[in-house]
Amino acid sequence: MPTFRTGPRTRLLGAAAALTALLAVTGCSSSGGSQAQDDPNEKITLTVNLFSDFGYADLYKQYEQQHPNITIKENRADMGAHHQNLQAHLLAGSGTADVEAIEIGQVAGFQAQAPKFVNFLENGVDAAQWVPSKTAPASSADGKVLFGLGTDMGGMALCYRSDLFKAAGLPTDRDQVSALLSDWKAYATAGKKFLADSPNKDVRWFDSGGNLFSAVIAQAPTGFYDATGKPVVNENPAVRQAFDLVAGAIKDGESAGIQAFTPAWDTGFQKSQFATVACPAWMSYQFKANPPTDGGTWDMARIPGGGGNWGGSYLSVPKSGKHTKAATELAKWLTAPEQEAKLFTEKGYFPSDQALWSQPDIANHTDPLFNNAPTGKIFSQSAKDLKPQPLGAHGAEIGTALGNALTSIEQGKTDADGAWKKALADVGNIVG
Repeated sequence: MPTFRTGPRTRLLGAAAALTALLAVTGCSSSGGSQAQDDPNEKITLTVNLFSDFGYADLYKQYEQQHPNITIKENRADMGAHHQNLQAHLLAGSGTADVEAIEIGQVAGFQAQAPKFVNFLENGVDAAQWVPSKTAPASSADGKVLFGLGTDMGGMALCYRSDLFKAAGLPTDRDQVSALLSDWKAYATAGKKFLADSPNKDVRWFDSGGNLFSAVIAQAPTGFYDATGKPVVNENPAVRQAFDLVAGAIKDGESAGIQAFTPAWDTGFQKSQFATVACPAWMSYQFKANPPTDGGTWDMARIPGGGGNWGGSYLSVPKSGKHTKAATELAKWLTAPEQEAKLFTEKGYFPSDQALWSQPDIANHTDPLFNNAPTGKIFSQSAKDLKPQPLGAHGAEIGTALGNALTSIEQGKTDADGAWKKALADVGNIVG
């Protein structure tokens, strides 16, 4: 789901702070006990803890109609707080909701605790519903426990304002845009031309350095961790190359400096303060919620550099929940192909169910919000072109540290070298 999920602005709490958070949190369903729900007629309330809007409201109603004895209550918290609380509750053995979401950038941090979750492989789930790159991060090290069911994935595209492109003398046809912006170097070069030729000098090329960096690094074969689980931020040249590319674009004035997933970003989007934005599939939901107030028109092209994935989530069922059996059935239903297809066509969340990518209603889907762009084709191809990166326990926090460093450049607090050194120091503190 939406990856305000992929850019948390807080770190995992230490053990003492986590326990403090545990005592402070209210509104969760469990007091422990891992009691399965055996009576299908008993009236129960299932709680679902999320960190953003997964678009489930209508599906909850449908499920409640099909199961009159079940009421579903959704709780939401900030992404960082949500995962901190889940870690603390698992440590304590109580306090979890019946269903807990886990973001892909955080899921590796829960692998060691796989035994504390229901094993979906023992509850009628076929892991082949998803590609191995989706199931592996939400599985135990030996692959015998699948503790997370894939929801959406963040297949990537580039969203652009065709009217602003036209005013600056850039092509507006999406195929021509894809050809012009074939890679990220070409993208940054086009940004210079846009700034030079746009009649509106208040419009920047992209929204924020942190957002752009997330998209660029998502395409690297190796990101923040290598295949052995070792952090390699300093050793991996792809990380520094992505950082320097974005820092250079910031120096050239291409960034609006508007941090993602903030009210300022919503305002910047509505007031047309940037002409392009890296668009994982889930971001189209943000577009629907924040249409431009000036009537500007958005379109969608292939992401520079080809495929990639930014974001995506899982649903899990902690064994400490009150109604593990009923919660397992709900999680399975919410991530079933029919529901995932509906969430894409109605909300824009691209399904991680690989069989759906070639089905006509997905592959041929177009979206009037993006000038009837073939969003199904674009995101399906991006998913097929995906070369999965190794994940690590603190990937999301590392991304945040690097994004914060780029923000400091946007704010004029430091230069690229200084920001990089600060980022490495912060990463060192995160990974120990």
